[in-house]
Amino acid sequence: MNIPDNLLYTNEHEWVVIEGEVATVGITDYAQGELGDIVYVDLPKLDATTKQMQPFGTIEAVKTVSDLYAPLSGKIVEVNTKLAEQPELINQDCYRAGWLVKIKISAKDEVQSLLTPKDYQVLVG
Repeated sequence: MNIPDNLLYTNEHEWVVIEGEVATVGITDYAQGELGDIVYVDLPKLDATTKQMQPFGTIEAVKTVSDLYAPLSGKIVEVNTKLAEQPELINQDCYRAGWLVKIKISAKDEVQSLLTPKDYQVLVG
C-alpha cells in the first residue's frame, strides 16, 4: 500500500495536496484497492461549493457505490474530466492521473484536522 509522505489524508480515505489556496483531492491507494475495479465517478460541476467532510460526489466500483467526502470547505475550481471516459485511471494511478477535483479552500483552519501520513498509516493498519 502506497502512502506518500507529501500528502494529507482524511478518515474517509481521501488524499489532499495543498498548493497555495488550492487543494487537489483524490482517493487513496488503500481506498481504490478496497473498492476494486472503478467503473464510474460522479463529480461536482465547476463552481460548486464543498463543506468539509460532506459528500461531494460518488464513486462506483463493480461491487459497491461509495460517497466521496470533501476534505476541506471551498469552491470547485477544476474537475478531472478524463475520469468520465477513463474512471480506471483511479485504479491505475490514484495519486497522479486519477485525481478527482481541485478545491479553492475557504477555511484554511480546516487543514489542521487532516491526517498526517503517519496518522493515516495507523488508521489503515
